[in-house]
Amino acid sequence: MKKIYFILVFSVFSLTLFAQQEAQFTQYMFNNMLINPGYAGINKRICITTLFREQWTGFKSTLKDGSTVKTNPETYGISIDAPIRVLHGGIGFSVLSDKLGFENNIGVKIGYAYHAGIGNGTLGIGLQVGFLNKTIDFSKFNPIDAGDPILSASDKKSTFMTDLSFGMFYNIPGKLYAGISTTQLIQSKMKFAVPEIASSLKRTYYLTGAYHYVIPGHTDWEVSPYVLIKTDFASAQYDITAMVKWQNMIWAGLSYRVQDAVAIIVGAYPFNQPSMSDALKQIKIGYSYDITTSALGKSGRSSGSHEIMLGYCFKIVTTPKITKYINTRFL
Repeated sequence: MKKIYFILVFSVFSLTLFAQQEAQFTQYMFNNMLINPGYAGINKRICITTLFREQWTGFKSTLKDGSTVKTNPETYGISIDAPIRVLHGGIGFSVLSDKLGFENNIGVKIGYAYHAGIGNGTLGIGLQVGFLNKTIDFSKFNPIDAGDPILSASDKKSTFMTDLSFGMFYNIPGKLYAGISTTQLIQSKMKFAVPEIASSLKRTYYLTGAYHYVIPGHTDWEVSPYVLIKTDFASAQYDITAMVKWQNMIWAGLSYRVQDAVAIIVGAYPFNQPSMSDALKQIKIGYSYDITTSALGKSGRSSGSHEIMLGYCFKIVTTPKITKYINTRFL
């Protein structure tokens, strides 16, 4: 049974390592900069968004010394984007830390998007360069076969990769948005010091969309359906979400990730009160809880996934400098 258990655990993390490689967030509607470089600056404001996700809480593994440690995925992501008028577009910057069991990924992405006015909205066409450092701590694995050539290493192995992303994002403020993008275009190879590990980053495609509908006769209420489709053509993930917002201040909704989880999402602009300053009014906070519906959740080994979102947007308004001079003709 111990051998079977180890094989199952190692298989789960191997699939996470080499198949579905990109990070996963339930509050993806606040996370477009991380998956689509065409989004940079599209909102005409400087925006900072931070996400923290603890997935499959309670998942643990046994080490060589018999102790247990938590090995559930933990992901931190922060993105910053801003419009740059002189560049006719916007720039974006993001940092992502993704811990998957005994593997740790740290990535940085820098991108630019060109903006073009189309109809009532703006189309952003963006390109992004990414840098990824991947580290695996082989000393933590507990191999069945002591002579296993892959797991016999007793230290950390790391590799560094560079890749590209491309995306297009169309936005009509307050009405709808749609985006299509692809990440890991070059599919850079992973070069670990362990020769038996040979793989590469997998090109991943995203399709996103949303529509904001104000209820007639009840303008305080807005209903918004969202969709995210992610695929590498080996597997696909579908996220479908519906949220209700009141007075552009409080929101709540449900999300369904096909064959994986049902999630509850809540959020608010907690300082959006008349007595608060304009700067504080722009702070938004969100929380989601995933109820795992896959076999992992049914096994009782996971108590679900938690995710926290913190965002802030602002504009830099410059006051024009007025110069005066005295003309002696009018003295």
